[in-house]
Amino acid sequence: MTTTPEFISVGALGEGFAIDNNVLAEDAGLNGRSLTLRFPGDRVHDCTVTDSSKVIWDGLETEARVTSIRSGIFFVDFLLGEAVKESVSLVLDTAGGHVTLVQGDLPNAEETSVSAYDRAREGMELTGVNAEILHGTIDGVAGGTPHAPTDELLGLRNRYHYSPDEVYEHVYLNGNFYTWHCLKGSELGLGDTDRCHYIKVAEKLYLFVWREKIVPTLGVILIDMDRLKTDGKIFGYKGFDFTSYVNFEVGAVAEVLNETTY
Repeated sequence: MTTTPEFISVGALGEGFAIDNNVLAEDAGLNGRSLTLRFPGDRVHDCTVTDSSKVIWDGLETEARVTSIRSGIFFVDFLLGEAVKESVSLVLDTAGGHVTLVQGDLPNAEETSVSAYDRAREGMELTGVNAEILHGTIDGVAGGTPHAPTDELLGLRNRYHYSPDEVYEHVYLNGNFYTWHCLKGSELGLGDTDRCHYIKVAEKLYLFVWREKIVPTLGVILIDMDRLKTDGKIFGYKGFDFTSYVNFEVGAVAEVLNETTY
């Protein structure tokens, strides 16, 4: 009889991904830069990158991770808050003057315990993970193409090698959902279909955001289909007791397995 694989905590997933991984090194290209970021509705944020592991966000200094998957384009990621954490991820095109902000949080124990049936019955999203995605501009820089939702990944089935021991495939189904499947590693045999968002940052460069419904998880990664490389992060609760958080870097070598057109 085949044994049904068990879902693991995000903390356990992070431990598996930490070994001999394909993440990008931190990048110093923004060190010392102060940026004013403007978004719709007169929303403004000030971001100073003091070094590749620290930023000052609206006057608050916090640990961060800064990488660059392509020249002039930076991924800046950090957490805010004390007891309750909020995830902030930025994709900064410093040459074109555009920015995308992904700000998210996780459901608490009570929200997570609401069944999928009850969520469907009440017309709620199946996941309790929230993500606000905003597109804006960088003061003093102009001329680039704005970031925007895209369907250019739809139909692709990609395999991602996060490390020699962690391999997944993604199938990008439509504008709202994708399917993931662990081929090798901590979640071997597990798979699910989850809510997602696709943003075009530049030619053949995409921001992919997903929100898992079973174990609350927020994923934010850049996918460079030109160099077949990804970089980003996964955010979730360390264990199943809702008492602590993990926010770990991920990066993979990608390959296209096939493409379906409709």
